[in-house]
Order: sequence, then C-alpha cells, then structure tokens
Amino acid sequence: MRIGAYSVRVSRVNQLAYHRTPLTGRECGMEARGSTSGRAPDAEPAPETAPAGWPIDTETALALNRTGSFDWDIERGVLHLDAPALAVWDLSRAEYDDDPRSLSRRLPAPESSRLDTLIAQALESGKPDYGAYFQIQRRDGTVRWAHTQGTVWRDERGRASRVIGIMRDATDELSQPTERLALNAEGLRHTSVVERTTAALAHARTVREVLEALESSRGMEQVGAVSVLVGLVENGRVRLLGGGPAEHPPQLPYNRLDDPLPMSETVRTRTPRFVVSREDFAFRYPRVLPYVESVGASAGAYLPLIAQGTSIGSLGLLYQSQRDFSPEERDLLTALASSVAQSVQRARLYEQEHELAKGLQEAMLPHTVPDIPGVRAAVRYRPAHQGRDIGGDWYDVIPLPGGRVAAVVGDVQGHDTQAAAVMGQLRIVLRAYAAEGHSAASVLSRASAFLNDMDTGRFATCLYVEADPVSGWLRVVRAGHLTPILRRPDGSCRQFPVLGALPLGLSAHFELTEHPVTTVELEPGETLVLFTDGLVEVPGGNLEDGLGALAERIRTGPGDVERLADALCEVPEGFPGTDDMALVLLQREATAATQPGRRLHQHVAAGDPEGLSAVRDMVRAAARSWRAGERVEEMVLVTDELTTNALLHTGGGAVVTVYPLSQERGRVRVEVTDRSSTHPQLRTPSDTSLAGRGLLLVDQLADMWGVESRGTGKCVWCEFANPQEGTSGDGRTTRDTGDSEDGGKPSRDPAPD
Repeated sequence: MRIGAYSVRVSRVNQLAYHRTPLTGRECGMEARGSTSGRAPDAEPAPETAPAGWPIDTETALALNRTGSFDWDIERGVLHLDAPALAVWDLSRAEYDDDPRSLSRRLPAPESSRLDTLIAQALESGKPDYGAYFQIQRRDGTVRWAHTQGTVWRDERGRASRVIGIMRDATDELSQPTERLALNAEGLRHTSVVERTTAALAHARTVREVLEALESSRGMEQVGAVSVLVGLVENGRVRLLGGGPAEHPPQLPYNRLDDPLPMSETVRTRTPRFVVSREDFAFRYPRVLPYVESVGASAGAYLPLIAQGTSIGSLGLLYQSQRDFSPEERDLLTALASSVAQSVQRARLYEQEHELAKGLQEAMLPHTVPDIPGVRAAVRYRPAHQGRDIGGDWYDVIPLPGGRVAAVVGDVQGHDTQAAAVMGQLRIVLRAYAAEGHSAASVLSRASAFLNDMDTGRFATCLYVEADPVSGWLRVVRAGHLTPILRRPDGSCRQFPVLGALPLGLSAHFELTEHPVTTVELEPGETLVLFTDGLVEVPGGNLEDGLGALAERIRTGPGDVERLADALCEVPEGFPGTDDMALVLLQREATAATQPGRRLHQHVAAGDPEGLSAVRDMVRAAARSWRAGERVEEMVLVTDELTTNALLHTGGGAVVTVYPLSQERGRVRVEVTDRSSTHPQLRTPSDTSLAGRGLLLVDQLADMWGVESRGTGKCVWCEFANPQEGTSGDGRTTRDTGDSEDGGKPSRDPAPD
C-alpha cells in the first residue's frame, strides 16, 4: 500500500476472499440474520460449520474471530469501520455515519476520557502504534470488553495524518480476570481524576482561580459531581464560595463553626461527612435541603480542607442520584480534597503577599495632588500582577517656588523590595531638591549623584517636567526614560521629542552630569502624558507597537484627564504584561490665553561648543516632529550658521527659538536672538575671502529671512516650508522691521514635489 492522501483504504474484512474452492456465505456461516437482543441488526454471528479450504485466508480468519478494521483520516475527521468492527461496537451500518464523535454514546464517560488521553499521547509523542483495552456499553445496557490496535501514519513533517488498525471483541479473553481488570481500571480512573485536578490547580494563584480550575477541569465531571462548594474559615466562620452551577446557598453565605451544617461539622471535627440521599439530607441537615433540591442533587460528600495541620475550610460535592460511597471512592475524594487544600492555602498566601506588596508600594507614593491654577493634573499607579514582585515605579507632583509645579515619573531598576526601598528614598530626595528651587537639570543631576552614592548597584529612569501654569511653558528633562505623549485638543496625539541623558545613577557614575532641557509651551486644551514602561511593555513584544497602541488609546479616550487616566489604567483584554505602572497627566485648561505657537528655546553661552551641538539636536528633533520632511537638514545647517555668527561677532551668548507657524501648515520659523544691535550685511565676498559666505548660505536655503530689532538686541529669523505640505503662495519677500539698511532677499520658490 502507498501512503498518500486518502489513496488507500483497508479492505472490508466482511467481503470474504475466494480460495481455490469458492466459499459461499452459507458455507462460511456469514449469511445475514435478523437482529437479536444486544446485537446490531447486521452483526454477523460465528459460523455453524467450518469453512472449506485450507489454509484459510486472512480476511475470513479475522471475520470468524470477531475482528474488524478501521481507517481514521485525522485531517478530514472521518473514521471508517467495516462490518465486523461495527459489530464490536454493536452498531448497524445505518446507525454510523463515519463521524468518530458518534461512537461516544457507546463509551462510558471514564472510558471515553481515558481512551482520548491514550490516543492523544500516542499521536503527539511520535509513537508508531498504540494498543488499549476499553469497555463498550451495548444497546441492551450490558458492558463488553474490546481491544484496539492502531498504526500511525505521519506526513513528511512528522505530523500524524492517518491511523489504520483493528479492533476486536475481548470479552471472552478477559472473562476470568474481569473483576481484577475492572478494579485496575477503577484505580486508573481514580489516579486520572487526581492528576487532572492537580494539573488544573497548579497554575491557580487566587482562590477565585482555584474555583474556576475546579469547575473547568474534568476531574469533577469524572467523579460525577453536579455542584462544587468551597467554604473557607474567616474570623471564626465558614464563608461559602461558589464553584458550580449556582454560586452558593443565598441564605447561608456565612456559617458559625458550631452550626449543625455539613461544612461546619467537617471543619470542626476534621472528618468527612457523606450524605447518601435526600432523606438523609432532610434528617441530618434540613437547612441545606432546599439548596440541594434546587440544583437537582440527591447525595453529597463534604471533606475537610487541611493544610499544614490546620483545617482551613471544607469542600462540598453534590451528586444527582443517591449513592453509597465505596471505600475506594471515599479515598479518592479524600485525596482530591488534599490537593484542593494545598492549592487554596497557596492561593491565600499569594493574595496576602500581593496585598502586602501593593500596600507597601502605595504607602511610598504621595496621596494628594496639589491644586494647580490653570493646569489640571491626574496621577495613577497600577501595581504588578505577580505576588511580592513589586516594582520601583513612582510618580510625584511637587509645588515649586513662584507658583510653578513639577511632575515626575520614574522607574528604579528591578522588581523586589529593595527596588521599592530605593524608589522611596529617591522620590523623597528628588522632591527635596525640587522644593529648594533648583533648576530642572540641576534636580536630576543631584538625584543622579545621590543614587550613585547609595552604592546599591541600581539605576533609575526619570522624566521631570517643570510647568509654569500662567504662561504654559514647560521645561522637560529626560534621564533614560520613555518620551511623553502629547495630545492636542482635537484628539490627535504623538510622541513628543525630548532631549535625553543617561539614567540616574549611571550619569553620575560616568561623570556625564549634564542633563539637556527641552523647553516647550503647552497650549490651551493640550494634555501631556507621562508614563513608565509598565503601561506599554509586553514580555517578548515590540516597544514601538506598545507605544503605538497607547497613543491610539489616548487619542480615542475621554477628554477629561481623570477619566482618561482611569481608561489608561484599565488592563486590556489578553494583556500579558505584569510590570507595575505610574502615570501622570498634565492638561492646560482650555480657558488659558492662546499663544502664537509652540516654541522651543535653547540658550548658547559664549565659547560653548557643546551648546551648538544641543541646538542642532533640538532643531533636528523639532523639525522632524513637525514633519518638515526634506527640509530638516537645511534648517539645522542654517540655524547652526546663524548661531555661530552670533557667537563670533557679538562677543556674547545667543538664544535660539524654533516653532511652527500656526496659520501656515508646514512652515517652521527659526529665530536667533543676541544682545548686539549690529545687523548682519548680505554681501558678495571676493574669491580669496574666507568670510562673508554665511548669509549667502542662509539666503540660498531659507524660503524667507530677515532681521528684527529688539529692545535688548536683534533677532535674525528665517522660515522654511515643507513642499509636501504646501506654501502660502503669496508674493513673499523678506522684510526688515528694524532701521538697518539690509533689505533681505526675495523668497525662493519652494522645491517641486
């Protein structure tokens, strides 16, 4: 036979082969007969006379010995049985439709589970074949033994695609040791019940998950229970919890230990109670009889839950029909209760540890947020999901001198009690430095030195925002932390570019104590979202995907900061993250005065080459965030040239300001202000001159440029339009609002798309 997709079928053994002398059905004793009690209508009895011909052919021999064949196409879910195999199952051809699920009505529930498990293990383990004895319930209610043997065919990837085998009636074979085999099967069933239940309980971390595991596992189904109740001892009482089709008897949520109730008795005496009928319930425990009748039960078993020598509760199992509990069944239920008791004890310890860790973490965080006129703030903290594994995340909102306020989020490395302790100390120190009036950069530099001096081997990321509620200006310092997300009044949002430095502790260790400051104006109605990585990180996931998902949740979330904070703290369905999370939202009230546009400022001191580098980084980051497209590097080059000219020719420092023009989409303006009143001159240098080409470069690259006189000096400005966003289209020429004689230049036409 060739292994292929459905190309081979085992021939039906009831189609008798012919030998030298053709055999008739009557000669073989295989003629069709009427159905009899306990036999399928087309079942074939044993022959009355010996068949002719010698040696007998294989198919006839199999049929005479009540052995049939099957062909199971796993991929299509089709199981073909020939006539002798159908006779083993006590089925006629009309009663079977090649669907293996229709055979389940002939299998007792324990046998079905055991056979499914055995075959599944054989298919998944790579074994070439399997064999098993199992019981079949015939149409008259009697039980017969059968044996099956199957060979597994696999495809080129090793995946089981087909099983071909035989099955036979093994009743006579096992007639002598039937009772012993039945006992062995019962023992295997008991072992399977305990193993299944224990496996289901292995991952339960809370008492509720223990109840759900009991309900979902097939262990309760195999012991025949229709309702499961768990009662736990709390403050000298037994509190009933659900676990079956009904939560618990509503009139009995709490029981005293001395109440005449089955669970109270099992807890008090530490011995099980077995109730065999409704009459027994009515006589011994009449208070629970209404609940027993409501779930259709007639018998029950109540077992003590004992862990570490202490009775912590009781397990109740209710059964539909009255029954006598055999010694073996009582032993099974006792073992089951022991497994449940250990799981419940472990779950209660986990819940206690989790509450302790959560309380410790929350005790180290501020409990109130100061009122900030003009700015609304919302803070949230979500603890980790793994027992004692608390993290070092924190938030803070700090009142500052002069009516300003600081918002902080941070994350100390690690997930343990030491991380929480370091977090508590670092938060207090950072708060003290900020309250003393130090600048934003100085606060983080001092906090980094403090963490390094603690010598804990830990570092911490931090995002510090100093806000002026009156003007809306923010000064943002980032130490290895995620950048914040800005939401505009129309709901659109994006990551906000902020210059960064090394995390706290590391920057001091490597003596890189400078923390660049990004200055930005928070416009009315805008919201700045500060968060730690527990809000976006998924184990094994992509951080950018998490940030994108968070931005979408912020965009579609409510406009009110409190409601938005609640929405962001909700754990999405299927979210596997287990880290803790801190969150701060700052929203400038929409009634605040409107400013002409968002502005970024950078001061460059005289003789400070590092300042020039910071300016280039600021302009590049801002231009990219404002979608300046291919003009980004032109803006950086022009800004660098203007700043360098200011430092060389004025003898002092300069302030660089960059912002988008609110009325012209895609246009960005750069201003370089210094304290000199001398205006630059646009002239054509000689071929041998080494200077004078700076303004020519500005003139060629900028769309518009000019000079404005200021009370303390001058401002040289230039504008850039992104050709992909469009330009104003008017007759643009530079203009000089001062008294200088430099007229500027006609604006360049934008580059074609």
